[in-house]
Amino acid sequence: MSSLRQKIALGEFVITVELEPPKGVNMDKLLLSAWQLEQKVDAINITDSPMANMRMSPISVAHILQREVGLDAIFHLTCRDRNLIGLQSELLGAAALGVQNILVLTGDDPKRGDHPTARGIFEVDSVGLVHIANTLNQGYDQSGNPLNQAPEFYIGVAANPCAADLEHEVEKVLAKIAAGAHFIQTQPVYELESLQRFVERLAQPHIPIIAGILPLKSYRMARHIAENIPGIHIPLQLLRAMESGGRATGMRVAQQLLADLPACAQGAHIMPVGDAGIVTELLAVASAPIPVSNRARLRAPIAF
Repeated sequence: MSSLRQKIALGEFVITVELEPPKGVNMDKLLLSAWQLEQKVDAINITDSPMANMRMSPISVAHILQREVGLDAIFHLTCRDRNLIGLQSELLGAAALGVQNILVLTGDDPKRGDHPTARGIFEVDSVGLVHIANTLNQGYDQSGNPLNQAPEFYIGVAANPCAADLEHEVEKVLAKIAAGAHFIQTQPVYELESLQRFVERLAQPHIPIIAGILPLKSYRMARHIAENIPGIHIPLQLLRAMESGGRATGMRVAQQLLADLPACAQGAHIMPVGDAGIVTELLAVASAPIPVSNRARLRAPIAF
């Protein structure tokens, strides 16, 4: 079985899905979801205490998932909970467990989560953490001391194609690429035009972009995201369409996005928000993605 890194290098259109670790030690639900997706996706992202809500270590989950299911895993690592020594230690531990795909994130403020009195570390930001992982790949720690064996991390970073200040967002992503990033996974997009503008401004054709898809299941969900989740832009026309069309509208938009993404991205990153079954539904009805080498021009805008 080819790894995610190999598939991307070959120019294949890849599918990744984001799952949350359990709050506790029982992994049955997560493993069941992973088994359902085993023949349908190329890798599973494992979040790092998302929204600053405490969960099991994503490195442990990723290792168990790879061992039990045989799917490639991408573990998230944030700057929130660890200092310079701890970040390097976690990374080396992940490599020793065979977990080499990483998504580097700054992380949410603990005040937003279920332990609001916890202190955030944030000794480095996401650019600094990319540099740390890349330096370890070169065989050295942050003090210049040699490692007895270097890891081989495949370093991913996040991006928001719909950022209000697109130029600033592009500058941040370019800094991450300069620090050693290998691929990009984006926040959810609902308009291909926004993603295309981001790709054109970035002007980095050698960097694979895996674009985020978050299927909307209800108007209530869409409104909550629009009003409370930073970094996700839901167009007003889509919100209005969700109010009358509900889940059917949300799935139709997600299906068309998935079908059209190969025009400007090398993959789709699906965020099922606790419902892995929606991934199976989405993949079953969406058009088969075309190879990156045959990218077409964007189709007409999605009709909400």
